[in-house]
Amino acid sequence: MGSKMDDLKGQAKEAAGNATGDKDLEREGKLDQAGATIKEKFEDAKDKVEEVVDKVKDKIADKQ
Repeated sequence: MGSKMDDLKGQAKEAAGNATGDKDLEREGKLDQAGATIKEKFEDAKDKVEEVVDKVKDKIADKQ
């Protein structure tokens, strides 16, 4: 959820910067959006690793 809010904030900054001609604000908005994408990808990867770990734990428990 945090990454979605960061993305929306970035979009708003980018739009405001574009509308006012403020290149720094526009750039900051793009960076916020990129950060949100990275955060989302990291969260997805973390979830997948946790799934694999849980599957391994289940297999180990089944063999005991």
